[in-house]
Amino acid sequence: MNKTGKLYAIGVGPGAGDLMTLRSLRLMQSLDVIAIPEKNKGQADSFAWAIAQQELDAESMRGEALYLWFPMTRDVSITVPAWEAAAEALVSRLQAGLDVGFITEGDPSVFSTWAYLQEELAERLPDLQVEVVPAVSSITAVPAATTIPLADGEERFCVVPATYGIEMLPKLIEEFDTIILIKAGRMVKPLIEMLEPMGLLHCATYVSHATGENQQVYRDLREVPEEHRYFAMVQLSIRGRKGILRRGQQ
Repeated sequence: MNKTGKLYAIGVGPGAGDLMTLRSLRLMQSLDVIAIPEKNKGQADSFAWAIAQQELDAESMRGEALYLWFPMTRDVSITVPAWEAAAEALVSRLQAGLDVGFITEGDPSVFSTWAYLQEELAERLPDLQVEVVPAVSSITAVPAATTIPLADGEERFCVVPATYGIEMLPKLIEEFDTIILIKAGRMVKPLIEMLEPMGLLHCATYVSHATGENQQVYRDLREVPEEHRYFAMVQLSIRGRKGILRRGQQ
């Protein structure tokens, strides 16, 4: 009887291949199976794989490249069956004793489809050995692009999915110095309409494809092109509490 294989969730970072960790590269070269999320079924279109291939020579891989469909929709009649099918594809290989790596853009623990796949696998293989390999996430890649720090001293920051959370923005502005709004591509106009009357529009910086070759930064939301960009975030930097170490303890 084969021993069940080990599963790795491997983050490949926000876009620049040379931001991948040495551990992630070594695992992708050595594991039996590399599971790759694809956007459209059967099309092998994967942002995570595009990032990995910047530094990973396919000839140096010893394992199978297995594409798994993760549809880009909120329709649960489509997403849940796709996640179940992806889990079943991995279960068959893990039960055959193969070690599998599931790659994901950004970090596996931060707004990643890995979370849904992990839940599906926990139901099927409750004793499965799992290792999460962290990566640079867009939450730190975006401040790197804007060169505006997330926080210092006594400052607080939070991360909110823009497509679910801008109605709570007035309250968050009272509590946090920096707010990172992820998946903000479709929300630029509503953000302008909310921030301009509050006198905070100048605090918002838009970044798409952070760290990638096609990275773009707009320091005025009114100049952002209208087309939707999936990999877009807004850093809202109010920073009313910054500089405590310069001022000294009050």
